[in-house]
Amino acid sequence: MKQFFITLAAVVTALLIVFVVLPIALVIGIASASKPKVAGNVVLSLDLRQAMTDQSSKQPLDFLTGGKLSTIDVVTTLHHAADDPKVKGVFIRLPEGGMSPAAAEEIRNAIVYVRRANKPVLAHSQGLYPDTMVVASYMLGASSGNLWMQPHASFQVTGISTSTMFLKRAFDKYGIKAEYEQRYEFKNAVNPYLYSDYTPAHREATLGWMNSIYGSMIKAAAADRRTDAGKLKSTLEAGPYGAEQALKLGLVDKLGQVQEAEDAALQRAGDGAKIMDIGDYERTLAPGMSGDVIAVIDGEGAIMTGRAGSRSTFGGSQGMISDEIANAFYKAAKDSSVKAVVFRVSSPGGSDTASEQIAQAMQAAKAAGKPVVVSMGEYAASGGYWVSSGASSIVANPSTLTGSIGVFGGKFAIGDALSRFGIDDRDISVGGTYAQAFSQNQAFTPAQRAAVSGWIDEIYNGFIQHVATGRKLPEATVRDIAKGRVWTGEQALGLHLVDRLGGFYDAVDVAKSLAKIDAKADVRLINYGERATLFGAAKQGVHMGISGAKALSFLGWAMSDPKAEMMIQQASDERLRERGANVLAPEPYQPSMR
Repeated sequence: MKQFFITLAAVVTALLIVFVVLPIALVIGIASASKPKVAGNVVLSLDLRQAMTDQSSKQPLDFLTGGKLSTIDVVTTLHHAADDPKVKGVFIRLPEGGMSPAAAEEIRNAIVYVRRANKPVLAHSQGLYPDTMVVASYMLGASSGNLWMQPHASFQVTGISTSTMFLKRAFDKYGIKAEYEQRYEFKNAVNPYLYSDYTPAHREATLGWMNSIYGSMIKAAAADRRTDAGKLKSTLEAGPYGAEQALKLGLVDKLGQVQEAEDAALQRAGDGAKIMDIGDYERTLAPGMSGDVIAVIDGEGAIMTGRAGSRSTFGGSQGMISDEIANAFYKAAKDSSVKAVVFRVSSPGGSDTASEQIAQAMQAAKAAGKPVVVSMGEYAASGGYWVSSGASSIVANPSTLTGSIGVFGGKFAIGDALSRFGIDDRDISVGGTYAQAFSQNQAFTPAQRAAVSGWIDEIYNGFIQHVATGRKLPEATVRDIAKGRVWTGEQALGLHLVDRLGGFYDAVDVAKSLAKIDAKADVRLINYGERATLFGAAKQGVHMGISGAKALSFLGWAMSDPKAEMMIQQASDERLRERGANVLAPEPYQPSMR
C-alpha cells in the first residue's frame, strides 16, 4: 500500500510538471523573449481607428493575443514618451468616424504635452464622415499641428447629430406596456418606451449637453489651428468639403497618402528612426521606483455587487465590481506608503447598494489620511456620480457626462403581447401581493405601483443627501440641479458638482497637492485594483472553453425549437435582474439611474 501511494504521488507530480509547470515556464519564456526593446530612435505610431476602453484591462496573455487600447494607456505612454530621448515624434491615424469627446480631450492634452517637449506630432486622416461625434476626431487631429488628409477624401465635419428610436406606438400595437417610475423629468433613459417623441425636458437636456460638447470641441480645435472659434465654426458648418477644398480653407495642412505621411514623420525624426507601435513601446516601460506612492484605482462600466472574477470574461471584468473596488480602497487605506488615491471613474451607473459600498470604502481611505481625487473619464453619471461625490476633489474633462442625479425603475408587462402569439404565461406565488409586483404578465396594481414609487423616492432622497454631504452643498441646491439631468464636465464645474477641468494627470497633480507632495517631485503611480494572474487566466480560459462547447450544443437545439427562444430570453432577463441595479444599471429592469 505504501508503494502504491509513492507511485501515485510520483505520477501526480509528473503530470503536474508536464501539464502545468512546463507550459507555464514556456509561456513565461515566450513572454520574456517577445518583450520589445527600443533599440534606437523611434516614432510612435498611434492608431485611433480601433475601439478603445477608458482604462487598461491587462491580461496575462496579452503578449500573445494583443491587448486593447485604452485612453489611460495612451495618455500615460505619451507622457513617458515626451521625456524619453529615444522617442523623436508621434504619428497618429485618425478614425473616419467619431470618438468619445472626453477621450479625445484627454489624448489631446497628452499630445500637447509631447509637442511642448519639442517632439513633432503628425496626424493623418483618410476621411472624416458625419458620425455622431466626428468633430471630436477632427479636434484631436488639429492638436497635432500637422494634419494631413488623403487626396480626394471627404471632409464632413459640420456638427453633432444624434437620434432616438421611440417604441411607444409599436408597444401599443403589440400589447406591451412599459411600467416605469422616473425621478424626475430629466431621467429620460426609459422615455423611448413611454413616449413617441422627445418630451420638452428630454429635448432640453439632450441639446444642453450636445451644445456644450460641440462648443468645447470647436474651442479646442480653434486654439490648436490658431484661428477664431466663431470663424472655424462657420467654416465647418458650411461644409461638407473634399480634401482639396479643406486644404484651401485651412482646415488641414497637407494632402498625401498614409505612407507619405509616415515617411514625413520619420524624416522629421532624423536618420535611422523607425516606426514603433505605441502598444509595443508601452511594454518596454518599467514602473518608477522612487518617490511617494499614489494609489490608482480603476472603475469602468456598470456598477454591480459581487466579487472579483464572479462577473468577468476572459477579456476582463464587465463592470465596476463593488467588492473589488472597495477592497482596493481598504488596501490603500492600510498601506502606510500610500499618500493619496486617484480613483478613475468611467461609468453610467449601476446598483445603489454597490455604489454605497464603494462610497463608504472611499470614506475609510479618507479617514486614514489618504486624500481621494476622482478623475472622470467618458462619463461618471448616476451611480458613477454617487461613487464620486464624496471624494476630496473631482476632476472632469470638459466633455465628461456626469450628474444624472436621479432614479428610474419598473418593468415591461408583456402578458397581453404573449397571449396574441398563443403563449399563456401564468403566475403563482405565496406571501404578500407585492411578491408578484415584477411579474412580466401584468401591469402594476395601484398598491404595487405605490410601493414601487415609495421605493424609488427613498433611493432618490438618499442620493440627494449623499451628494449634498459629499459636495458640501445645501440639499435644496442639489434638488434643484438633480432631477436626473445629465451635465457635461464644463457645465458641472459651474454647478459645483466638480472642482476642476482636466484629465488623469491633472487629478494626479491635485492629489499631490492635497497630500502635500512637492509639485515637481516624482511619484509612483501604483494600481491597487485586482489584476489577472496566469493561473487565473488559464482557469478562466478552460471554463470559457467548456462553456463555449456547451453553448454551441445548446445553440443547435435553440435554433430548431421555438420554446428554446423563450427560455433564452427568460435566462437573459434573470441575468439582468441578478445584477441588482437599483440605481443606474444600463438595462431598465430594476430601479435605475441613467
